[in-house]
Amino acid sequence: MDVMISFIVKTWLKILFVFTPFLVLSIFLGITRDYDAIRRRAFAMRTIIAMTVICLVVYFFGSVIFSLFGITLDAFRIGAGALLFLSAINLVQGNEPVTPSGDEDLAVVPLAMPIIVGPAVMGVLFVIGADAVSVEERMAGAVAVGLAVASLSGLLLVATTIEKLVGKSQLAILSKITGLILAALSAQMIVTGIKNFLAGG
Repeated sequence: MDVMISFIVKTWLKILFVFTPFLVLSIFLGITRDYDAIRRRAFAMRTIIAMTVICLVVYFFGSVIFSLFGITLDAFRIGAGALLFLSAINLVQGNEPVTPSGDEDLAVVPLAMPIIVGPAVMGVLFVIGADAVSVEERMAGAVAVGLAVASLSGLLLVATTIEKLVGKSQLAILSKITGLILAALSAQMIVTGIKNFLAGG
């Protein structure tokens, strides 16, 4: 039981950092800067629903989808790690994706996908889902995904309060720190993929 709880916590934190919550928060605030509280909350709920559906589909069915293209797990580890590293560099440098504004559909595209659930997040969810062999591991991974989604959802729902308490400059600093952690995660994914690929070869 302790091992499973530890797995859930570690996986939850890993996914949450890959979500780059502070960057997502700043983009969300930028898109909804002219919204009142009710409209901003409704926008957040649409984003949360879309994000949840996409994450669960990739986690549970990613292996089936990618097997159709003949992509191995370790090859995907390397590719996803490289994309994650690029995301980390952008975060550290303070770059943000360019987003249009003024359309309610932005809650799904581009905010839920590909800003929140982009290639890097999909890669991590796919790897975690593929590594989970037993039913217990699959369920524990699903709980971790749910906790990560719930954590980010909570941030979006209280975004206005966080902006007032923290300030935009502090959010930018936290995004850079997130980028450093993502760089380490991406390096681990790439090293593991290369090591397993060479061992299998």
